[in-house]
Amino acid sequence: MSDLAFEEALSRRTSRGRIRAFDAAVLVVLMLAIWQAVGSWTKGVAVSPPLQTLVYLFDLLRTWMFWDHAAATLGAFLLAFVLSALLGLALGLIFGVRRFAGEVAEPILAGFYTIPKVTLYPVVLLIFGLGMSAKVAFGVMHGLAPMTLFTLGAVRNLPPVLIRTARVLRLSPGRTMLWVLVPACLPDIVNGLRISFSLSLLGVLIGEMFSSQRGLGFLLVSGMAQHNVPLSTAVVTLIVLIAIIANTLMLRLGKRAAHRSN
Repeated sequence: MSDLAFEEALSRRTSRGRIRAFDAAVLVVLMLAIWQAVGSWTKGVAVSPPLQTLVYLFDLLRTWMFWDHAAATLGAFLLAFVLSALLGLALGLIFGVRRFAGEVAEPILAGFYTIPKVTLYPVVLLIFGLGMSAKVAFGVMHGLAPMTLFTLGAVRNLPPVLIRTARVLRLSPGRTMLWVLVPACLPDIVNGLRISFSLSLLGVLIGEMFSSQRGLGFLLVSGMAQHNVPLSTAVVTLIVLIAIIANTLMLRLGKRAAHRSN
C-alpha cells in the first residue's frame, strides 16, 4: 500500500471515529436532558435528577454496605454467566451437528426464550429455595437459551465441507468442535455471549428482587419500598452503566472476531 493510500485510509478511519464520538456525545446529552426534565417534572418523587443521583452514587460507593451487596451480585452473576455460556455453547454445537435434534430443540428453546421468566418464580423457589442457588438459576434461565440458539444457528450455516474434512481426518467429536466448529463460529459465539451476558445479569437481579436479602437487586427493591428515590435511581444508573460498558466491549470483540474470520 502506498503512502497516499495509507493516509487516505487513516483519514477515513479518523473521520468515522469523530462522527461516532459526536453521535455518542449527542445521545448522552439528549438522555441527560430527558432525565433532568423527568426529574424536575416529578419533583424527584419518581426519579431523582442526574446531578443529585451522581452525588448520591459517589457517596454510596464509599460505603461498606454497597460493596457487600455488589459482591453478592457479582458472585451470583459470574456463576450464572459461566454456566449459561458453557452449557449454551455445548448444546448449540451438539444440536448444530445433529440436524434432527436441532430441528426439535430449536422451537422449544425459542418458545422458552419468549416466556416471561417471572412466571416460573414459584417453581424456582420450590426447587432451589431462597438465596444464592435461586439467583443463579434465574440467571441461567435467562442466559442459556440465546447462547444455545446463536451457536446452533452458526453451526447450521457453516459450509458442510468443514465437517466432512474433520471426518476425513478422523477427528473425534470433541476435537471437531474445539478445532473446527468453535473457530469457524467465533463471531456468532461472541454475539451470543454478549446477549447472554446482559440477560444473565437481568436474571440474577430479578432473582435478588424476589428471593434474596443481599445484592443490588435487593438494594433496589429496598430503596423502592422505603421510597428512597435517590438510592433506587443510583442503583439503576450503575447497573445501566455496567451493562453499556460490557456490551460495548463485547461488541468490539465480536467485530474483531468477524474481521479475522473473513
